[in-house]
Amino acid sequence: MTSTVRHDTPVWVALSATPHSIDYVQVGPWRTRILRAGPAGGEPLVLMPGTGGHIEAYAHNISAFAEAYRVIAYDYPGHGYTTHATADLELPDYVEHLRGLLDALDIDRANLNGESLGGWVAIKFAAAYTDRTLRLVLNTPGGTMATPEVMERIRSLSQAAADDPTDERIRARLEWLMADPKTVTDELVAIRRNIYAQPGFAESMRHILCLQDTETRRRNLVTDEELAAVPHGALVVWTSNDPSGPASAGMDMAEKITDGRFEYISDAGHWPQWEQREKFNDLVLDFLAEERS
Repeated sequence: MTSTVRHDTPVWVALSATPHSIDYVQVGPWRTRILRAGPAGGEPLVLMPGTGGHIEAYAHNISAFAEAYRVIAYDYPGHGYTTHATADLELPDYVEHLRGLLDALDIDRANLNGESLGGWVAIKFAAAYTDRTLRLVLNTPGGTMATPEVMERIRSLSQAAADDPTDERIRARLEWLMADPKTVTDELVAIRRNIYAQPGFAESMRHILCLQDTETRRRNLVTDEELAAVPHGALVVWTSNDPSGPASAGMDMAEKITDGRFEYISDAGHWPQWEQREKFNDLVLDFLAEERS
C-alpha cells in the first residue's frame, strides 16, 4: 500500500513532536553536523544519506525510528554543514569518519541505515568493523555498479547545482531522485540551496564527485567478500523508479549477504524513505525488531 502521508508536510513539522537536538561533533579534522533523537540508552540506529545529501533526507523517518532507537543522523565529510572537503574523498575516508563518529559518541555497535552512498559506506564499514556493526538497512545502495551514463548524470546535475545554486538547478538535481517530481517541495529545494550556496561548497562537491570517475569508482566498489562479511544480515530495499540501476542489482546484493533480505517498494525513486515513508518505516522497524540468531 502506498503512503497516505502528505508529501508537502514541512521537514521540521515532521520532527516537531519528537525531542531532538542538532549539534556539531569534532571527528578528526571534520566538524560534523549531527542530529540526535530517541532514548539515550536505546540501541543505536545511524542514518546515512547519499552523495551530496544531508540529514534532512531522513527527516520523515526520524520520529518513527526514535520511538524505539537512539537515532543519529549526520552529514558526511564535505557534505551538508560538515567541514568542506579540500581533497578527494573515497570510501576509506567515509568509513574511518564513521568509526571516529561512533567513538566520539561512545557507541560500541550500531545499526546502519544507508541510502545510495550511505549504503555503500555501511557495507564497507560492516566488513571492516564487524564487531561494531549490528544490522544494515540498505535503501537503493550504491557500491556495486559503475554505469557511465548514471555516473555522468550524477556528476553533471550535482556540480551544476553546486556551481550555480539556483532553485532551478537544485530542483533538477532533486527531481532526478524521485518517481514523482511533486514530492520535491519548495522547502526541500530551499534547504539544499542554502547548503550548496555556502562559500567553498562547489569545490567540496568536486572532491565528493571523484567517485563518479570510472577508475576511482572501480577501486572503491563493494566486493563479494565484503558482502559475505556483513555480520548480522541486511535489508536491501529497491524501488520501481530508481534511476541508479535495476532492482536486480539489489536482489543480487541481498543474495550475497548472509541473512540478506530484499524488499521492493513501488511508486518511489532513489529516496524511498522520503516518497514512501510509511511503507519504508514499517519495513525498517519490522526488520530491526526481529529476533536475532
